[in-house]
Amino acid sequence: MANVPESSRIRLAKAIAKTGRASRREAERLIEDGLVSVNGHPVLTPAFLVDPSTDRVQVEGEALPPQPRTAWFVLYKPRGYLTTMDDPQGRRTVMELIAHLPELGLRPVGRLDFDTEGVLLFTNDGEMANALTHPSKGVPKRYLAKVWKRPDEKKLGRLANGVNLDDGRTQPCKVRVVKETDEGGNCWVEITVTEGRNRLIRRMFEAVGHPVSKLRRESFGTVSIRGLERGQLRTLSSDEVDRLEDLAEGRKPEQAGHGTKYKKGFALPKPKANRPLSRKKAANARRLTVKPKAPSGGSKG
Repeated sequence: MANVPESSRIRLAKAIAKTGRASRREAERLIEDGLVSVNGHPVLTPAFLVDPSTDRVQVEGEALPPQPRTAWFVLYKPRGYLTTMDDPQGRRTVMELIAHLPELGLRPVGRLDFDTEGVLLFTNDGEMANALTHPSKGVPKRYLAKVWKRPDEKKLGRLANGVNLDDGRTQPCKVRVVKETDEGGNCWVEITVTEGRNRLIRRMFEAVGHPVSKLRRESFGTVSIRGLERGQLRTLSSDEVDRLEDLAEGRKPEQAGHGTKYKKGFALPKPKANRPLSRKKAANARRLTVKPKAPSGGSKG
């Protein structure tokens, strides 16, 4: 395995789980119990790196079934593209932006509105894509929204604790003012939600009287657009996919990446401002950071 590129190797427990032989946690137990071998040698470390295409992995004496090749990409979606496979009306779709890639069966993970830009994931792993977008997983999506006027603390509190929309009350979220713009007292607000309803962010701000003029998704789970220009995409690293898999299994973002080089407590990247905030504005931003109230009873969240 010395000549195998690092990018083609994955953790042993992950390799077993991807074949459907066992869940990730079950695979870890099998390895630690001495029931897994690689190329005829017992391996007791779940994080041991293997190349599923060349290494012979056996679980309880049986060879693993072949594992489908999966692919993951992140695109910085520009405004003006539909998040769909095709459009009967002939409008531009995000599939045009990945048309130069080999035929991999890629599909977008979730959606971004026509007028919204930012992080959009693509994969051919349908099961994991469904898990990441399922409401029960609560995968965080962080946005920067340019809104009309500056919301006061009361309105930020309403957003944080949930507002009533025509399709139901929104889940608690995190929200804070980042900076004011130079024109008309408008401002940029950072908001992190864990649900994916249609035009959710725009409708939330409209509900409190601060319509959105620009919207950018900065991160999906633990993947951000940092370093990308509009329309660019890149392949996710194995560590990034590991963290997404952890989120798909129900772990929280600060727990994602267990067993990788990333430290426990990995935080979502902060948005980059065009210029540093003044001391006064930085103090105001901290003061207006609102956390949702703890639920008062045992009702469903």
